[in-house]
Amino acid sequence: MNKSYITNAIALIVAVSGYFLANDIVFSVGLFAVSGAITNSIAIYMLLEKVPGLYGSGVIPARFEEFKIGIRDLMMTQFFTDQNIDKFLSDSSGAASHLNLVPIIEKLDLEPAFDSLVTTIEESSFGSMLAMFGGSEALVPLKEPFIIKMKTSFVEITQSDNFNELVKAELEQPKILGGVKDKVEGIISKRLDELTPQLVKEIIQDMIRKHLGWLVVWGGIFGGLIGLISALLR
Repeated sequence: MNKSYITNAIALIVAVSGYFLANDIVFSVGLFAVSGAITNSIAIYMLLEKVPGLYGSGVIPARFEEFKIGIRDLMMTQFFTDQNIDKFLSDSSGAASHLNLVPIIEKLDLEPAFDSLVTTIEESSFGSMLAMFGGSEALVPLKEPFIIKMKTSFVEITQSDNFNELVKAELEQPKILGGVKDKVEGIISKRLDELTPQLVKEIIQDMIRKHLGWLVVWGGIFGGLIGLISALLR
């Protein structure tokens, strides 16, 4: 249930009850609680909606482009820095991190490599000898073992320290690193360009419903306490 509506309703009921019961303390508590809760509700509403005559309202839609630029700059300056990319490429000891390329290698189609090997044999001096044993068809049973062996070799190579040091050295070159950052920034910018003011508003509204509803609740509570203190000091 909506915390804001419940808080405002309870505060209003207390204020009305105090008025009809002619109880100044109850009325003051309810009136100040209503004031605090409604004030916070309006403040939250003004973040998202432009209210005529109220300067500063609708700040999120009005500053939408600045909002997008701020997100992009934050990600590029805080997350995708040269230092962070270097940390990604290196482990805690400073050595090159071992990239897990096994899933990629498993998906490689190495049949063209085997076909190329067969063609090379056929065009070589061994071609006539191969023809005596059935030609390229005689090599077909070797295809699967060849592919398995090649993938195993690729895995061993990519998991070696030497390979990962070479990859790290190449990626850390200024031109390469700059290219990586440019591509990352391009991806971020493209995704942010897909955002619309309405979409951002819906995202923030969802966050407000989940988290900022308590601002209204506490506004009502503190408003009620101020009202109680005010009534007791009269």
